[in-house]
Amino acid sequence: MDFEFTAEQKAFAKSVADFAAEKIAPFRHENDVRGAYREGQLADIAAEGLFGLRVPAAYGGLELDAVSAGIALEELAAADLTVCFPVLNAALVAGVLAANGTPEQLDRWLPPIASGEAVVAVCLTEPDHGTDAANIVMTAEPDGDGWVLSGVKASIMATAYSTHGLVFARTGGPGAHGVTAFYVGLDDEHVTKERLSDLGCRAGGRGNLVFDGLRVGPEDVVGGLGVGFVEVMRGFGFSRALIALMAIALGRVAIDEAIAHASKREAFGQALSKFQSVAFPLVEHATFMHAARLLSFQGLTKADEGLDPRLPSNMAKWWAPKAAMEAVHQALLVMGHFGWAEDGPIAQRLRDVIGLQLADGTAAATKLVVSRHLFGKKFAP
Repeated sequence: MDFEFTAEQKAFAKSVADFAAEKIAPFRHENDVRGAYREGQLADIAAEGLFGLRVPAAYGGLELDAVSAGIALEELAAADLTVCFPVLNAALVAGVLAANGTPEQLDRWLPPIASGEAVVAVCLTEPDHGTDAANIVMTAEPDGDGWVLSGVKASIMATAYSTHGLVFARTGGPGAHGVTAFYVGLDDEHVTKERLSDLGCRAGGRGNLVFDGLRVGPEDVVGGLGVGFVEVMRGFGFSRALIALMAIALGRVAIDEAIAHASKREAFGQALSKFQSVAFPLVEHATFMHAARLLSFQGLTKADEGLDPRLPSNMAKWWAPKAAMEAVHQALLVMGHFGWAEDGPIAQRLRDVIGLQLADGTAAATKLVVSRHLFGKKFAP
């Protein structure tokens, strides 16, 4: 058991941190106020190679291990959570495509993802089907040798920026095995993007996608008919640990800011940090963040070793976003009116981190996965 990153991973972490400090962090507040990324932000991320984290090198990607992908998203989230979503989507979608595409499909699909030419969205959730994703109702009606997609995908992160989507639609009977995945272009007259207004992650471009007769062909099918839902569920075993690390990054940064504030601000003749009522809650939250981080990287390590990552990844996903939100809240309380101010370092992070309790599976959904591991399907809820 090794709790240290390799030398290469440490160097990669520093590289991403340096990039984020220069190209991401300085624009966090203005992006939030604008509700959109600054001009050139996605191009900068692409130039750094971060859309190709999980794309094989043969297709122009970095072909990094799962732990390194976690390192990258942790460093980006510490600078600005909202920029993580297109990077996270690229890692998840590229993994699903690489595992299920034909050589011809991969030649066509993966290089644009790695280069950032294609900004991808995961189009699974629907207005009436979130956690109950296996019962989605978006239709793929047969049309000659292809299908016509009709329906609405709801609450899709990075909708505003996406050019392509991994779209799930019903081609067969009820349940998961009646769902097929299609990789399609979204800049089409038969696709309408509806921007949503959010509490946090305001620059993240969350929105709805309305499909009104988009025609797709057999060349757009990912992995075969009826296998799409099952494949993306496998991908969630990896991506849920990444989201946990994104949340943890916000919690750790907020704690660090609160510690710095408490160490220099004085009250009653001494630094705030000298009061147990100030120091001890920060100690508790730092402990929780440290433990959740280890759990998240355990899940990614299992993925890299070819083992099942679902137990630690789902444990981390239900716990870390909640624990991170509570850590950021405590940091706000320690910093008082400096924390409450919208132009301060904490308020935006509190708004942003709350949404990670919903993304890629709620606490209830992820606890269900954990309970099935612990009790077995026969006795689990």
